[in-house]
Amino acid sequence: MKKSMLTLALLFMWITFAKASDPAYEKAMAKQIAAIETIQTLEQSQQVSNSFLRIAEAQPEEWLPLYYAGLLQIEAAFRFDVDQDEAFEQALGYIEKAKKIAPDNSELTALEGYAVMGKISVDPGSRGQSMTPQAMQLYNKAISLDRENPRAVLLMAQMELGMSQFFGSGPEKACGMARMGSELLRKEKEKITESYILPTWGQRLASQFEKVCQ
Repeated sequence: MKKSMLTLALLFMWITFAKASDPAYEKAMAKQIAAIETIQTLEQSQQVSNSFLRIAEAQPEEWLPLYYAGLLQIEAAFRFDVDQDEAFEQALGYIEKAKKIAPDNSELTALEGYAVMGKISVDPGSRGQSMTPQAMQLYNKAISLDRENPRAVLLMAQMELGMSQFFGSGPEKACGMARMGSELLRKEKEKITESYILPTWGQRLASQFEKVCQ
């Protein structure tokens, strides 16, 4: 009986490893992640986002394609002339689907906070008081799930900076978090390879603090 259970456990581990090491999936993901850096127009953003969605359909057990599709919706809302509320809601929809695949995931939780923060930015006067606690809770949860996640820390720093500006207080807390996030990014770079497909973005966000945190 024990031997049979061990055999089943090893078989399950092999299947899981095989899925995680699918070269076709990793190649397709790496190609689209590289394409993110070349985006200059809304049309290009939509094309790359649609490519991630096609990968998600082909690999329904993977959360990363939906993550990147959500990220692109958020970034498009900030960069291009689109219906921002619609873009943020679309991102939240992708994130919700991804969370069913990977619950309690730090990257997904931080991205959800990013989308909520985007919705606040559309109408801070009427949404700030009700939605800011939601964004802060998501960032806190993302950090508690993975204290080495630079995006969770940097997004929290951005939120703290916005709050300090709104209330007329100093940026010291936000700057401290930004420095921590920048250091985590530096450490993360040491493990990045050409085939690395997990999120690595955040440098642009870190750079925005340089003028504020001198």
